[in-house]
Amino acid sequence: MTEAAIQPTGAHRWQAVAALVFGACVIGFSGILVRLTETGPVAAGFWRLAVALPALAVITRRSSGTLGRPSRIAMIAGVMFALDLGFWHEGIKYTSVASATVLSNLTPVVVTAFAWIFLKQRPRALFLAAVAVALAGVWMMAVGRSGGGHLLNARLGDLFSILTALWYALYFLAISEGRKREGASRLMFWSGMVGAPLLLIVSALLGEQITPLSAAGWAACAGLGLVHVAGQGSIAWGLGRLPTSTASVVVLVQPVVAAWLGWLLFGEALGPVQAAGAAVALAGVVLAQWASRPARSPGAVSPA
Repeated sequence: MTEAAIQPTGAHRWQAVAALVFGACVIGFSGILVRLTETGPVAAGFWRLAVALPALAVITRRSSGTLGRPSRIAMIAGVMFALDLGFWHEGIKYTSVASATVLSNLTPVVVTAFAWIFLKQRPRALFLAAVAVALAGVWMMAVGRSGGGHLLNARLGDLFSILTALWYALYFLAISEGRKREGASRLMFWSGMVGAPLLLIVSALLGEQITPLSAAGWAACAGLGLVHVAGQGSIAWGLGRLPTSTASVVVLVQPVVAAWLGWLLFGEALGPVQAAGAAVALAGVVLAQWASRPARSPGAVSPA
């Protein structure tokens, strides 16, 4: 994680895309790990951030020499991410892993609108079409869900997951703005320092099981921390090098990974509609990347 964001040109752009895809694939494991923690859903969010903090502190010290002080944007990101994790994990509790991840990734709609209105990142018409294609695939995955008949309350879980998209979009925008002035690791560290105690307090107020009940549960908590550092850290790094709206579409790779893992581990079968939706969502991601590539100036010559 480098300390300063740079403009995406040439190889730098594709490094950022690769980081986002990698991060989205890693984050796809988080929904599975939440179910294995043996804690309450909000408590699982606390452990995800708490376990990650020591590693993020070390990375930040190595990259910048000091942890510094939390910026206002890092504090905002921490609050938004705490809300994101709390609502998403509650969604996973009531509905399928695939649906919770799919619906929470309606983020590109919110991010594109905010980036267009407030950050003056006006999207091309083809990019908007790509967002529509990706979201159509997401919708197909949701309606094609097969939860195996053991879901507690799919509608409530889906509602929590849809609300998650709002919090995740605001987190995305905060991190993207913060990356103009700060390194990814420092933003991640201080947002975690803000979000972790908030999640712990809410978990206690809800009367959740806060600590895991077995070694397997602790291992799942450790896995969540690792996923946060590697996955969310890669996404934060990539956000400093790509337009926010473009990055939000790339991470739609996440629900595809989550759906596959839910089928593999929990028997949440992928029906033909859901499988087709995954393919459509990925096609939308590829189209969005093609549509958002930097325009070549007239007379420009490709480097040898």
